[in-house]
Amino acid sequence: MSEEILIVDDEPDIRSLISLTLEDEGFSTVQAANAEQARDIVSTRLPSCAILDIWMRDSDMDGLELLSWCKEIYPDMPILMISGHGTISTAVEAIRNGAYEFVEKPFKAERLILTVRRALQAKRLEVENQLLRARTAVYKQPDLIGNSAKMKQLKNDVEKIAPTSSRVLIQGRPGSGKETVARLIHDKSSRSEHPFVVVSCSRLSDEKGDAELFGSEIFQYGRRIIGLLEQAHLGTLYFDEISDLSSTMQARILRAVTEQRFRRVGGTSEIISDVRIISATNNNPQEMIEAGKLREDLFYRLAVVNIYVPELSQRREDIAQLAKYFVQQQSELLGKKPIKLGEDLLNALRALEWPGSVRQLKNVIETIMILSSDDDGEPVGISALPEFNSPSNSDNNTQTLNETFMSLPLREAREKFERAYLLSQLERFDGNIHQSTIENSGKMIHLTLFIVRTWKGILTNDNRIHSELAHVPIKELDRVADLIPGDATFVPIIQETLSASTVD
Repeated sequence: MSEEILIVDDEPDIRSLISLTLEDEGFSTVQAANAEQARDIVSTRLPSCAILDIWMRDSDMDGLELLSWCKEIYPDMPILMISGHGTISTAVEAIRNGAYEFVEKPFKAERLILTVRRALQAKRLEVENQLLRARTAVYKQPDLIGNSAKMKQLKNDVEKIAPTSSRVLIQGRPGSGKETVARLIHDKSSRSEHPFVVVSCSRLSDEKGDAELFGSEIFQYGRRIIGLLEQAHLGTLYFDEISDLSSTMQARILRAVTEQRFRRVGGTSEIISDVRIISATNNNPQEMIEAGKLREDLFYRLAVVNIYVPELSQRREDIAQLAKYFVQQQSELLGKKPIKLGEDLLNALRALEWPGSVRQLKNVIETIMILSSDDDGEPVGISALPEFNSPSNSDNNTQTLNETFMSLPLREAREKFERAYLLSQLERFDGNIHQSTIENSGKMIHLTLFIVRTWKGILTNDNRIHSELAHVPIKELDRVADLIPGDATFVPIIQETLSASTVD
């Protein structure tokens, strides 16, 4: 994708010479013979840079007046002034009015090319600084963190999608990192040196959304409004929660996406739009279409490529890495020493449901960092984990963790949980195994084997006997069959399970 340079000069030979020189260097060019033609071009497209002659015959504006007009519309567009009759005072006035540089005719091609490149580089640096300030302000994670199978697949998808110009629809739960994925696609694309502009769809009302998105020719505070779509020229426009748009705004966006051009509010000229569109939603698009909240034609325009960002509960193996990353992040932000997360705390974090996905984990780590003491240097344990509400548990909104289980390795914690569960079932029915089995409606066989395995200590994966229960006499286990009178179906199952044991 080449950057476009506007050349304005009343001499055709000069325009052609500059155009050929720049095109040989890989730029694209557009020419204007006077200020009127230049205004028409600038009104319908956004050049990356402009070269303006100061003195122009048959023009209703001279170069300095055209400079002021361009800066009023596009303050960030770099502009070079050229003249064969320049003076020091003219050059000073041009720079004061916003020109990047003043080049006197005749000029060497090498100097012109170098000046254009420097002007474009200065613009790119300014855009990068703005993006960095924006990212620092909200403290975004810079990359996709995690080595789980789902994250490896997501990273692979991003690498394949980024170099293309295809529109992308990103789906995922709130807080899963959809914007992070969108930024990464932008950063790895050929548009990375150009703006990444975020559109918060929930804020685009029918009354003000047009001006905010498309811009307005109706002057406010002495200057026209440049819309988000125009700001993203040559870059990426990210629609956050596309289904939050009203049907009216969806129709207007559909037209702009389809035709790749639009008009400012109150304007008559059509603006050429060269942007890559990435959209995101936390809803099921098909359900939104059926509910009439998302236009089907808009969906198929935006969802050329679909990406799903897994929620945190679907990639628990990444939780420890994410938690340590957020510790380092918050340490820099809060000016505190990084804390060490204990294994019991990490096990607890892996066990939670995380309805708020990655964002919720970040908030929990931030809370731990704020409340922790960095004096002793000891690992922070499970006691530092704050209680928080979990919509996934309707019976008990406050999700608490049992230190007895969470501080143990998975195998040992599972065995202890099985024993605890069995005891609670027996206690519930006063030791009546038969009743507890019937209560589990259709799962009697599974519960019987569950009881045998628990008492015997047999692991389901390989039938090995746990060493700590190897001393249990087999006759004690045989009593399980006797506790289920009149149900001969269970006896061969139990005997088969017991015969698989090597305990004497």
